[in-house]
Amino acid sequence: MLDARYPVHVTLRVVTAVGSLRRRFSYRAIREATLTVARRETFRIVQISIQRTHIHLIVEADDKAALASGMQGFQISAAKHLNAELGKRRAGARRKGTVFPDRYHAEIITSPRQARHTLIYVMSNWRKHQEDLVSPMSSWTIDWFSSAAMFPDWAEYGEAAFLWRGPETYDPLIVYQPRSWLLKEGWKKSGSISCRDVPSAQR
Repeated sequence: MLDARYPVHVTLRVVTAVGSLRRRFSYRAIREATLTVARRETFRIVQISIQRTHIHLIVEADDKAALASGMQGFQISAAKHLNAELGKRRAGARRKGTVFPDRYHAEIITSPRQARHTLIYVMSNWRKHQEDLVSPMSSWTIDWFSSAAMFPDWAEYGEAAFLWRGPETYDPLIVYQPRSWLLKEGWKKSGSISCRDVPSAQR
């Protein structure tokens, strides 16, 4: 049974017909979904990354029911806004098809080591998929299709923490600072996190 002490790594895949999620209009649609669930008290998105065919989230939920309800709200909102954006770009009626074909995959995080690995896996997932080798992303330090800019503990910050400045028109994804010990302090027991870490080397 899910306990509020334990964060959860969630993976959501989209149907092929949606196309790549790493586009500005897809980003806007998913950002709207993060804004929708931000109003909830029992479910919080702490980190999120948008890849071409799937979305990774690290969430905190009070219990199993809160997780299910929060993810349902996120998926409904994301599907609604993605379909609306796709409808603007395609001839004919607004798209009403399925966006998420399967139930989300959830992995409960129970140890500091697992928490650290999951943070790296989600925030630096673009490096796993070698998106960092393609222009203009090859010039990025962190992935702007993620909430990595909201993470306050990058090793590169040193003693004087700062937020990297995003693109001029950048609107960040809406996430919470964590409340769980594992995501606030626990993961640090297993080492620091660098923006240069590659997830495949951590798993």
